[in-house]
Amino acid sequence: MTICKMKRFIWAACLCLCSAMAFAKPMQALSPNKKISLQQKDGGFVVYYQGKEVLNISQVGITTQNTGIGQTFQRMSKRGKVKADYVMKGGKHLHPKNVASEYAYEYADQNGNPMLLVFRLYNDGVAFRYELPNLKEDLLRGEQTVYTIPEGVNRWMQKWSDGYEGFYPLTHAGGNEKRIGFPALLSPQKDVYALLTEANIERRQSAASLYNDGNPEHYRLVPDQNEVELNGNWHTPWRVAIIGSLADVVQSTLVTDVSEPCKLTDTGWIHPGVVSWVYWAYNHGSNDYNIIKKYVDFAKTLQLPYVLIDAEWDKMKDGKTVVDAVNYAKSQGVKPLIWYNSSVGWINGAPGPKFRLNKPEDREKEFAWCEEIGVAGVKIDFFSGDNQMNMDYCLDLLESAARHHLLVNFHGAPIPRGWQRTYPHLLTTEGVYGAEWYNNVPTFTKKAASHNATLPFTRNVVGPMDYTPCAFSDSQHPHITSHAHELALTVLFESALQHLADRPESFLAQPQEVKDFLSNLPAAWDETRLVAGFPGEYAVMARRSGKTWYVAGINGTDETKNIHINTSFIKAKKNHTLLFADSGDKDEPWAITRINQLPTAVSCQPRGGFLFVINP
Repeated sequence: MTICKMKRFIWAACLCLCSAMAFAKPMQALSPNKKISLQQKDGGFVVYYQGKEVLNISQVGITTQNTGIGQTFQRMSKRGKVKADYVMKGGKHLHPKNVASEYAYEYADQNGNPMLLVFRLYNDGVAFRYELPNLKEDLLRGEQTVYTIPEGVNRWMQKWSDGYEGFYPLTHAGGNEKRIGFPALLSPQKDVYALLTEANIERRQSAASLYNDGNPEHYRLVPDQNEVELNGNWHTPWRVAIIGSLADVVQSTLVTDVSEPCKLTDTGWIHPGVVSWVYWAYNHGSNDYNIIKKYVDFAKTLQLPYVLIDAEWDKMKDGKTVVDAVNYAKSQGVKPLIWYNSSVGWINGAPGPKFRLNKPEDREKEFAWCEEIGVAGVKIDFFSGDNQMNMDYCLDLLESAARHHLLVNFHGAPIPRGWQRTYPHLLTTEGVYGAEWYNNVPTFTKKAASHNATLPFTRNVVGPMDYTPCAFSDSQHPHITSHAHELALTVLFESALQHLADRPESFLAQPQEVKDFLSNLPAAWDETRLVAGFPGEYAVMARRSGKTWYVAGINGTDETKNIHINTSFIKAKKNHTLLFADSGDKDEPWAITRINQLPTAVSCQPRGGFLFVINP
């Protein structure tokens, strides 16, 4: 072969090799245990679980004022392993651990502006975010992420509201609601689930929700308002899909796994606990010193660590002030928490105190005063949704509260998105249609049991939930859930500040075993396991604190249900298990017994419940 022909051969071979590389099948992305995989398809991505398609991310992309829409895929690379190993102050697991394989997909627009789409494949789900480098005086203009969810797929989704206070009805197709709030639970395959949410909101970011306002199978991920000028490197929050069995979803810590590590150098002052709470029975009780005193005395009697002085303490009657109430609580060995209006959401006609936290200098002065008089924490209420302003304001509040050793409870607020890891003094967040709604409308009476049996699989998966459980008497509107159902909620629902809803006299009238249980109730858990359940029908959860296991179950239906449970992972000793159940007798509603061994099935009354306490 002549030199000229050889050169032509080598050039042709190079062209063929380049063409083969250009059209070669992209590298498959895999989770460490290889159960979850990711493949590019038609400009988007498909997530598989054990070889079955579970999530179709049919469109991807993000645009700013200075970048074009036509982002073209360039190349993919594997970045290696990402490990999460940390300790929590509250939550479902004391010491979460997780590992992921990370992949980067590079794109460029028509002007060469780069965009990275970074995927992390965990053993229990997938997280992805967009990364934009070297921005200059830019503005976010939109995100093109679309989840395609075929008709017929079971889904439990909540209509969006700024306080995330809605139900999660089971539906089988889109088009019922135009805007949907996270989390959203899907069952794309038999016995396989995917819970969609997001995590790790940082400064210069808004939160997002889903829009189902066009093709009924398309759910667009839309960030809320964000008009902050972007300079330098910027990225979105993590878009998260927790994937696997129902137990995998419920037990997952993926939301905190992808969130920033703890930013506090000292966390020794942060203590989860149970709270005596006035509002459920007395809407305006916190402006009455004598009513607050009654709830302090109740907390002392049951050895609860906290009492909440709720809204309107700035207008206390009879010449008393909130300082008097705080001092009385401290004198009884009970730590007081107090309420504030955020003054960005509901303001006109809303209770106070207002406008004390909005300006940095006012906020520092107020929180310094709280610390000085001995307040242990603050409940801040009435935010105005997912926009960037609210997100930054929440971060301002958390950072200021930490400087003054104040626990935080966000109420009337968006759902948790991982801040409970980064700022562990954020012990709970409302973001749920909870027991206070018995005060407002009659709707909850008939819906509560089914709703309660849905929340462990939806809202409570993503973080602590200030539902304010456990009421044996009635508020303005009655409840028809049983006594054992109500008691079980204190374990079934995770919240590092667990507010008890009922009146002191109602709690104190219960059997001694119930009072002893509440006195010893943990508000943070070393370990959590889903024992059994199906959204809206029933739920059984096992949680461990130290060496003691608590197994709580509820029936969300109007029919008697025989619930099979497998608690073989608990080594119970003879006569060390206490069972709380329903007797079926209206006058004597409790059936409380000590049992020799854990049963394999429990007959649960309509809207009923049960609770096992297994001591070592």
